[in-house]
Amino acid sequence: MRKLRAVLIEDETMFRQLILLTLGKVKDLQVVGEFGLGKAGLEFCLREKPDILVVDLMLPDINGMEIAREVRRALPEMKILVITAHPSERLPADLMALGVNGYVDKTEPIEYVLNAVETVRSGGMFFASRVRAKGGASASFLGLRAPLEVPLTQREQEIARLVAAGQMSKEIAAKLNLSVRTVEKHRANIMEKVGVREVASLTRWCIQAGLVDT
Repeated sequence: MRKLRAVLIEDETMFRQLILLTLGKVKDLQVVGEFGLGKAGLEFCLREKPDILVVDLMLPDINGMEIAREVRRALPEMKILVITAHPSERLPADLMALGVNGYVDKTEPIEYVLNAVETVRSGGMFFASRVRAKGGASASFLGLRAPLEVPLTQREQEIARLVAAGQMSKEIAAKLNLSVRTVEKHRANIMEKVGVREVASLTRWCIQAGLVDT
């Protein structure tokens, strides 16, 4: 795996250093730029075209949402991970609408940043926050993105649809004539394959992949 070139934009010096230490644990990753202000970081990204951008939502000079919007417009292949200390119920859906690949609440363990980078690097999505999103992604957003590649078997797709519909493992097992243990194993494999950690993220992935309707 080639070196992943990353840029960090975070105005809080101590937290920026903490994230840099965390990113240093990612194998084959090199931080090629770190910035305390958004405009300088954005200009660097547009010029140097790194592989991944880790950006704070609230910056002194420009909003992280605007940075994500500009980067996504100019560099559609770049991975974007947003961090914030000000989560809201609408934020995950709003970020997904911009094409952001991941989102981590600063109140979560710092290891979540490490997990998020690894997940988005492999093509998954990582959304971690103590605030639950309402309604998920909008239909208009889904129409703007190409369907995701589906790395699941037919049985896994079937189980993923049922999980996204809110059914528990016991219900799924009864419906598909499987043991609960088998269903749990399938669920774990599904989560690992698509790079998510919880049902809400799996549901968003299923919608984007076209496995379920909004």
